[in-house]
Amino acid sequence: MDERDRDFRRLPSFLLGGLLGASAVIATARRRRRIAARRAVPAGLAAFEQAPCYREAVEREPAPPSRDS
Repeated sequence: MDERDRDFRRLPSFLLGGLLGASAVIATARRRRRIAARRAVPAGLAAFEQAPCYREAVEREPAPPSRDS
């Protein structure tokens, strides 16, 4: 078997590996886009602080005393 035959046998494996790598890159890009879209919505305490009930509770609290002496 000469070198050309050996290289020709490796070609399908090379193409399949390239296709698999490209699909992994595309999947990663899609996943990052979804994660970034999810981060636009506040989570945890930030989401609670934007709720109308929290704002109302803060408005009802007495103002802290000033430190002007």
